[in-house]
Amino acid sequence: MNGSSIGKYLRLTTFGESHGAGLGAVLDGFPAGLPLSEEDIQVYLDRRRPGSTSMGTTRNEPDRVELLSGVSEGVTTGTPIAMLVRNTSQRSGDYSELSDKYRPGHADYGYDAKYGIRDWRGGGRSSGRETIGRVAAGAICSKLLNGLGIECCAYTSSIGDIRIDPARFDAAFLHGSATAMPDPEADRQARELVDSLRQACDSVGSSVECVIRGVPAGIGDPVFDKLDALLARAVMSIGAVKAVSIGDGSKATTARGSYNNDSFIPDGAGGIAKATNHSGGILGGISDGSDILLRADFKPTPSISLPQDTVNSKGDAVELSIHGRHDPVIAPRAAVVVECMCSFVILDAMLCNMGSRVNGIASFYGRPPFNS
Repeated sequence: MNGSSIGKYLRLTTFGESHGAGLGAVLDGFPAGLPLSEEDIQVYLDRRRPGSTSMGTTRNEPDRVELLSGVSEGVTTGTPIAMLVRNTSQRSGDYSELSDKYRPGHADYGYDAKYGIRDWRGGGRSSGRETIGRVAAGAICSKLLNGLGIECCAYTSSIGDIRIDPARFDAAFLHGSATAMPDPEADRQARELVDSLRQACDSVGSSVECVIRGVPAGIGDPVFDKLDALLARAVMSIGAVKAVSIGDGSKATTARGSYNNDSFIPDGAGGIAKATNHSGGILGGISDGSDILLRADFKPTPSISLPQDTVNSKGDAVELSIHGRHDPVIAPRAAVVVECMCSFVILDAMLCNMGSRVNGIASFYGRPPFNS
């Protein structure tokens, strides 16, 4: 299978299946010298862990991470960092009816069409559990970014037609919220909505917003490796994401240029700032020093218990009701996945940027600058 790796300077490869022995990741190219423990990673994995809130599946996995390589005496060594999370609560029998039937809204038919074989136990590589490796790697990237004064924060911005009110944004409430919403009132309404959908054996769509603060201006490469293009690719690769936008996103299509253009102003400390941030912190594919604003829109969870029309592998029309343990809404557990993918992309782009000027290289190796 191709397509399980991402990154340019940093290289992340995820592996494993939902109902296999385990899942994990290999993070190659990470610098030596960062203090790192399994607990640093576990904090992030606990945010996406199944069974951790009333919003998610009843599959209750501890999702304890094991650091297999790349760390010695509590410090990264510069060699590939391998991480493993073992599956302990598989119930493959819940999926036996799906062995020859294609679930509506799932990757089943596509996998069969491509490979001629598929892992029907929970979706295999197309399962949401594939994101374990992304979160484990992103947690490591986040620790290094935080040490550089860069913070990446993702949260649920909408569930169905319920949206957070920026005037009620409460950062302290966020990580204790079952919905991952930073708005107590929206959280209450969303929980009621999800409870009613659970009773109706249905699901609903949702959105995640991510704010990245502290990224210096000048990160990202023009043309094909634009920073917004890299972020969009990474976040769009998360299962069930159907749209990614930066800054004002699609709202810019109805705006006037006189409104959409962000005026540059002195920042009061000898630097440059912007009066507004419609661009979402990226211009020409390069960071401009403002907060980077990203939004990911998730489709409703396709695994629902209502009867649905489909076909089997022979092409016969059949009816299917999906059993098992599934999330009625995706964003509450996916917010940390978006956050970690963004952290990975930002760190990768910053490492790539270190060779963009010859005098930067000269300075690193203690050599005199080149004459301009």
